[in-house]
Amino acid sequence: MKILLILILSLMLLAIFAMWFTLPSLRGHPALVVLKTYRYIAHRGLHDEKHGIPENSMAAFRLAVEKGYPIETDLHLTADGKIVIFHDKTLERMCGTAKRPEEMTLAELKEQKLAGTEERIPTLEEFLALVDKKVPVLLEFKAEGFSVGKLCRTADAVLSRYRGVYFIQSFQPAVPTWYRFHRPSVCRGQLSAAFRDKNVGMRFLGDLGFNVFCRPDFISYEQETSAHPMRKLSAFYGAYQIGWTFRKQEEIDEKKKEFEVFIFEGFEPQK
Repeated sequence: MKILLILILSLMLLAIFAMWFTLPSLRGHPALVVLKTYRYIAHRGLHDEKHGIPENSMAAFRLAVEKGYPIETDLHLTADGKIVIFHDKTLERMCGTAKRPEEMTLAELKEQKLAGTEERIPTLEEFLALVDKKVPVLLEFKAEGFSVGKLCRTADAVLSRYRGVYFIQSFQPAVPTWYRFHRPSVCRGQLSAAFRDKNVGMRFLGDLGFNVFCRPDFISYEQETSAHPMRKLSAFYGAYQIGWTFRKQEEIDEKKKEFEVFIFEGFEPQK
């Protein structure tokens, strides 16, 4: 009987420990109500390379704004301390060079053409000036190692002057953690997925184990791995659920009960 009691108590303590680590913020950030009124977010803008509109270009952002879609996009820090809008770790896929945005100055980056068009890599300031408070923006911070603090400080210096609705998120838990302690009023999210084939750190991220540090207002989870039990547990706790990336209407229809907001690309969802 004693052994059974010890086992039960141990399991209870383990459950409490797991809950503490994965618990999101429960403050119910008011900005999330704004997102729910839109429901659909254009992934890297409303891009269409077949028609000369590359991802994360001013043309893609302009079209998203014209059609009333919130925009998801990505932030990198340049070698000379500027914030640019770009997704990949290197410019190879979009611009044909293997260099990283962090290795190049803003002037060098501005020389690059996106997907062979005349579109150039925008700065955060250019992007926000175009959006001009017309739609909410969801900003993914591309941060690695010791660059987190500088990226967050530099981006925040720009964002703190912006009066539109914006949200921050990152796969790197240090980003929402930075915002939790330095800019708690900003709505922050944790990006994740079920990293089954990755290292221990990535598995812990997939299990939302870093929530203990960042206490995210929302979870932004890969829709293809949304059955992950820790993702479902975060929804049970009350974390706002954003799903990415939906590439056809049928995927949205299948996951309508799992997510409150849908990040999409390659088509326009049925509103």
